[in-house]
Amino acid sequence: MKTSFDLKIAEQYKSNSQKIRVLTEDWVDREVFCPSCGENINQYENNRPVADFFCSRCSEDYELKSKKDTIGNKINDGAYRTMIERLRSSSNPNFFVLNYDIKNYSILNFLVIPKHFFVPEIIEKRKPLSDTAQRAGWVGCNISLKEIPQTGKIFYIKNQKAESKSKILEDWQRTLFLRKEKELSAKGWVLDVMNCIDKLGKSEFKLNDVYAFENVLETKHPNNKHIKDKIRQQLQLLRDNGYLSFAERGKYKLN
Repeated sequence: MKTSFDLKIAEQYKSNSQKIRVLTEDWVDREVFCPSCGENINQYENNRPVADFFCSRCSEDYELKSKKDTIGNKINDGAYRTMIERLRSSSNPNFFVLNYDIKNYSILNFLVIPKHFFVPEIIEKRKPLSDTAQRAGWVGCNISLKEIPQTGKIFYIKNQKAESKSKILEDWQRTLFLRKEKELSAKGWVLDVMNCIDKLGKSEFKLNDVYAFENVLETKHPNNKHIKDKIRQQLQLLRDNGYLSFAERGKYKLN
């Protein structure tokens, strides 16, 4: 997988924003395969409201977001209300995130975030535009990347080093069980516990290690008075779907 753009296709454009749009879309169209099935993806016609790319084999849709210099913790997105409505429908696409070096027009990082990791909790509401703005009162949103578990960030390229196709396909399959969770609140609980496991930073852990996040989870879910019970329930779900396994009583292991 190449980590540089084809600069010739953008020679006719003068503004950097136009150049980057053309260069990034062309690179994804040429270099990126569908993480679900491995088939080459295709680009939609311009100005399609929901997605930028699609897979003709498995019908997955992808929206492309590009950021220069660093990925950071947030991605600017469109209207807050529209985004929340999309999360509640079947039209929400997966997200490609392309991070590039503006100095030499090369790719630093490229990853996909599967749509089943998108819940309202990761969408930040921005302040309405001022009364003097052209779209006065319009409310945009940010996608908070730090609220997404590490397994929800599947890298094709990380620090300019390409990952193998087999690992990308395997990483995608690992969390598909989340699509079974139709209720966003239920899915939010699973993702919260996955984030707690990430913060432990180890492949084997004890039940009490996750219990240590009881206060954090209680703050996020103030109406739930049985946090430890809920933790055990989510760990059981993760085990049943092959994300975890029991090492021994009260001890878990990441698969």
